[in-house]
Amino acid sequence: MPKIREIDADVEVLPRGESRLGDDPFIALMTRLMDDVFTIPGTTIRFGLDPLIGLLPGVGGAASAFVSLALIGLSSRKALPKVVLARMALNVLLNAALEALPVIGDALSIFFRSNARNYELLRRHAGTGRPATRGDWLFVAALLGGVGLLILAFFIGLLYLASRLFTE
Repeated sequence: MPKIREIDADVEVLPRGESRLGDDPFIALMTRLMDDVFTIPGTTIRFGLDPLIGLLPGVGGAASAFVSLALIGLSSRKALPKVVLARMALNVLLNAALEALPVIGDALSIFFRSNARNYELLRRHAGTGRPATRGDWLFVAALLGGVGLLILAFFIGLLYLASRLFTE
């Protein structure tokens, strides 16, 4: 009588065209923390730390934008096309512009959820670009630096306006 062996194998078949290249546990965790870790009681509306950090006067919006920029930097290692990286940066800029509006901007940020949008872009487009060249890395550095400077300048301008309003 032959011995019966049990085979322990976890096999997962992905639909044609789908890959796991865009699945990054750290980016997924940070996205969840920033955009949908909490639920408003009695509703299905989810939000994360992003709108809560944005409530900190002066620095909150910039801090959450820099976390989002760091996530774009990490995503850039996944062979994304440049246009997708630019779209991710635009999502961060739009979210930062929304958060610049006192109180209402943070409420709007709950619904815009730029990190979740960017993670979906990562999952959808990872690996579709060609291997990164030095020029690609310069593009990513310039893109992130430019967006970071715009956000920083925007919030410095807001702080300047606020100081002028309260000193007169």
